[in-house]
Amino acid sequence: MMELLSTSLIDWSRAQFAMTAMYHWLFVPLTLGLGIIMAIMETMYVRTGNEQWKKTAKFWMTIFGINFAIGVATGLILEFQFGTNWSNYSTVVGDIFGAPLAIEAIVAFFMEATFISIMFFGWKRVSKKAHLAATWLTITGATISALWILVANAWMQFPVGMEFNPETSRNEMVDFWAIALSPVAINKFFHTVISSWILGSLFVVGVSAWYMLKKRNMEFARQSMKVATVFGLIASLLTLYTGHGSAVQVAEKQPMKLAVMEGLYEGGTNEGLVIFGIPNPDKESYDDGKDAFLFPPIKFPGGLSLIAFYDTEAFVPGINDIIKGGYLLPDSTIALSFEERQAKGKIAIDALRDYRKAKNEGNNPLAEQHKETLLANYAHFGYGYLQNPGQMVPDLVKTVYWTFHIMVYLGGYFIALFLALTFLIYRKEEWLFKWKWLLWICVFTIPLGYIAGQAGWMVAEIGRQPWAIQDILPLQASVSAISSQSVITTFFVFLALFTALLIAEIRIMLNQIRKGPEDAH
Repeated sequence: MMELLSTSLIDWSRAQFAMTAMYHWLFVPLTLGLGIIMAIMETMYVRTGNEQWKKTAKFWMTIFGINFAIGVATGLILEFQFGTNWSNYSTVVGDIFGAPLAIEAIVAFFMEATFISIMFFGWKRVSKKAHLAATWLTITGATISALWILVANAWMQFPVGMEFNPETSRNEMVDFWAIALSPVAINKFFHTVISSWILGSLFVVGVSAWYMLKKRNMEFARQSMKVATVFGLIASLLTLYTGHGSAVQVAEKQPMKLAVMEGLYEGGTNEGLVIFGIPNPDKESYDDGKDAFLFPPIKFPGGLSLIAFYDTEAFVPGINDIIKGGYLLPDSTIALSFEERQAKGKIAIDALRDYRKAKNEGNNPLAEQHKETLLANYAHFGYGYLQNPGQMVPDLVKTVYWTFHIMVYLGGYFIALFLALTFLIYRKEEWLFKWKWLLWICVFTIPLGYIAGQAGWMVAEIGRQPWAIQDILPLQASVSAISSQSVITTFFVFLALFTALLIAEIRIMLNQIRKGPEDAH
């Protein structure tokens, strides 16, 4: 298999991919959320014939277009990194991982590209209903694009529908629908897309509040606020539901991630859900004997057991439990310890080497024996590359804990905000105009939507370390054999490029917002 490479190269390759992904995710959720909102507004225009709805929809389309264009640029660079920085990963799983990305490019992206031109330039060239269809198909294409990217990401978290071929040393797809309809993929898709609707709603609410504070374009602001508050409230409640689904999937398929999210080192039955706690900054490893928290955290009794397994008496393993093994799994088998999984992983790695040797010597019966041994232990293959139990634990435990809880806290805040705004805009509109402090809160809540989205992805991706593919391929066996200096150089090149693009987008959008909907084209 692949040789293990330097920590410096791994760290910089991770940093470059994380930086690119985080910049890309600044643009994608606004595209997905704002797209639905502007389509709803155009639907209102077609149904009522009210020109004000048309003006409102066209303004948000302009903002959508600015954001969409820059999001595409960052997404392309992100995908190229699989070939440049993670070529060993691409070699081993390209047959599987490449399929959803190819579908995304061929179907979804071309669908977006086809209908977005009609959406922007077809107002006077096609009928109202045809233009409305183009608008809905544009955002549908963007959403389908997200689907296939999230299917690929979910497969990394929960690899299914494949078999390892020792002839080629590659994982090969045997069941496309098992990959596409994986419970992790389906839940990840809905949770990610619906949370993007929240950001789109917060953005529209914040900009509308700014117009209200300036006493400009009041009818436009009212229309936008009414659509965005209801849409945001629905999205927030649905995200709460899909977030629970994510917790269930993580508990079953990535128990280490769940333990890190909760800062749980020693598990148990009737395990509480942390409402608030401050991780101990002096705790550096799972076995240093130090307390996980500075003071006993405030917990909801039995909450974690209930959320993860629908049973307050269910056993939730902590970090140390997962390393030691020996507890009962949901499928009624006994969890293996790190040492047991490491031993099986080394057996699988050795069997692959011996299989190749036997094949080269023409000893097919012996090769078949080694193949059987390999496949029998392949579920633990990646553990053969790990040197000690500490490598099972994500290297940024406290980061995962805080990003998870910040995401949850912000989600609760968004629900409360949308509830209050929906009541005010539909029942007590005059109060909303009097309470300027609330309008300013709406404006300054926009960045919090971005923070919640970034926090969610940090939980998902940092929480599954050290795996590129869960349990099968660790990072050190995935990275390209290139110099760390080249990765460092391109890191800062991309950082400068993306920062420039972000500044340009913000300036263009702010300029368009200052002009107002009367200048939207």
